[in-house]
Amino acid sequence: MSTPKKRVTVLGSTGSIGRGALDVARRLPEAIRIAALAAQRQWQLLADQAEEFGPDAVAIADADCAEPLRRRLAARGLRARVFAGPDALVALVREVETDFVLAAVVGAAGIPSTLEAVRRGRIIGLANKETLVVAGALVSRLAAEHGAKLIPVDSEHSAIFQALHAGRSAEVERIYLTASGGPFRTWSSERIAAATLEDALKHPTWQMGPKITIDSATMMNKALEIIEAARLFQIDPDRVKVVIHPESIVHSMVQFHDGSVVAQMGSPDMRTPIQYAMTYPRRLPRPDGRLDLASLGRMHFEAPDPVRFPALRLGHEVARLGGTAGAALNAANEAAVDAFRAGRMRFGEIVPRVEDVLRRHAFIADPDLEQLTAVDAWARREVEPCCSPA
Repeated sequence: MSTPKKRVTVLGSTGSIGRGALDVARRLPEAIRIAALAAQRQWQLLADQAEEFGPDAVAIADADCAEPLRRRLAARGLRARVFAGPDALVALVREVETDFVLAAVVGAAGIPSTLEAVRRGRIIGLANKETLVVAGALVSRLAAEHGAKLIPVDSEHSAIFQALHAGRSAEVERIYLTASGGPFRTWSSERIAAATLEDALKHPTWQMGPKITIDSATMMNKALEIIEAARLFQIDPDRVKVVIHPESIVHSMVQFHDGSVVAQMGSPDMRTPIQYAMTYPRRLPRPDGRLDLASLGRMHFEAPDPVRFPALRLGHEVARLGGTAGAALNAANEAAVDAFRAGRMRFGEIVPRVEDVLRRHAFIADPDLEQLTAVDAWARREVEPCCSPA
């Protein structure tokens, strides 16, 4: 008997992960049907995607984009239901029945729709690491209550998820998150502090959106991934280690207590972990992306420098603290990155400003969503007033 097509909702379909997911669906029409698409404000691209994939519904968070989107869809003869406004993505998840939800909206903006998918008991491909960073305890509690399943899409956490199949959780000694080191791996502290936006966006191996690329340059992305790994895999943060691997071939590793290390390897192409999550538990063929081990020559591994990349220390600290610490860290970082991109902050100020906000926030050990939202808003306000012109 043939396996029925998996109905997929893509939240953040106009971003880099969302576009990668649609490319996977394009290549696997016999296995995947795109049932719903959602974006923040890029309505023209969303309309193009709807025209190609014919979803049952689309959502646009910017209410001002709703009318031109509806007109465009009507002109093409498309009958997709349109959700619009700040709560559009949540309504889409609540009202459109699907088998799999890809949560790929970048930043804290993606948290409400991801939480709704958890409440609906969906299988969720989690590309929005901020959900676990900000609200990890809440997500875990809701997932257990509603029977939701989280499958990581980040290349590092997908690698760990796959490697953990080699043993039982009680047999895990430590997890290694690999990091490319970003564009400033070999730069001095002084040179890093003076880096320009153009410098920060030159990632050596991965093609990503600007926010994630800047996080890679500060290594704040790895700090967030430390927190995510601790929450997702229920492991002591001190057993989550980071190792620099500039070739980005080994995506992460799990060491078991007999000394064995299981690594997941592959070309640096996000479509591989995206497809794995979308088709799990099956592994379907891909026509490209093969790794030629003989041509690699050598691979390199080194310890990260905590002096040049202090964000890593914050990741371990916040993972140990829990509570509202993740909300303060993530919101302050998003605001600081926005300020840097707008020319209101120097690159070298990003992590110190984030740490300052983290230190000053009123910590709550067991917050509810309202309290997490309040900390998020406070942290963003605290970053902006003291921004100096770059």
